[in-house]
Amino acid sequence: MLALSPLERKALKARAHHLSPVVLIGDAGLTPAVMREVDAALKSHELIKVRVTGDAREVRVAAYESMCAELHAAPVQHIGKLLVMYRPKPADTAPAKPKPRSGPRKTKKQLAARPAKR
Repeated sequence: MLALSPLERKALKARAHHLSPVVLIGDAGLTPAVMREVDAALKSHELIKVRVTGDAREVRVAAYESMCAELHAAPVQHIGKLLVMYRPKPADTAPAKPKPRSGPRKTKKQLAARPAKR
């Protein structure tokens, strides 16, 4: 599990406030399919909300701790049936470089020779 400082946790709580739950854990509980969905959501979003059905608080807490431990995520907040988790994206997944422009580039001389726009 990742460890967060109180300031980091506070900032993540603020970011998560307006998020909608992306994964729903139903009556079947924490299945491998649910774990795959949570993992995929963490890969694409970093910060996610998960809704857990059921009234047993102990079951929700156990599922929350299990998910965070297995997926190497940080528990951010647990309010009622909503769980908030955070896992930063790996540094090696940098955004793709933009494609080079097609066609020749204009020189300064060519740009200066253009007529002025009105």
